[in-house]
Amino acid sequence: MLFLVLTLLTSCFGGSEEVYMTSVDGSWNKKDTKKIEFEIKDFQTPKNIIFVVRNNNEYPYNNLFLISTIKGDKNKVLKIDTVNYILAKPNGEWLGSGFGATKEILFQYKVGYQFPANGKYHIEIKHGMRMNTLPGIEDLGIKLELTKQP
Repeated sequence: MLFLVLTLLTSCFGGSEEVYMTSVDGSWNKKDTKKIEFEIKDFQTPKNIIFVVRNNNEYPYNNLFLISTIKGDKNKVLKIDTVNYILAKPNGEWLGSGFGATKEILFQYKVGYQFPANGKYHIEIKHGMRMNTLPGIEDLGIKLELTKQP
């Protein structure tokens, strides 16, 4: 099994949001936990955490269950959630954007999440679908954005 996970970091839009992606390569085993690492430098400012999912036509379902764990310093568990996101309309049309077979969709995970301190964090994500090996998910990531102040 390859333990090489390609993690891409893209910062854009003047530092108000950061996107962290990891490749799934179209086949995601239930035991394969995806780990997305990031650093918080301004913990006083709450963040919106948004999941980024890129899927293709090989994905057999209209929804995606994710089991996510936010971990901080020394692998301390801060939050565990199971979430269900809809990827397609009832007629099978994919939601999200993109040309060709690959679609990218954003799902709100946490609104105004307050990290406890500056430092390194990571989110571990596993799929919670019935299939052991899930086809059709190409990439997975998170987008951190500053909450909008009134």
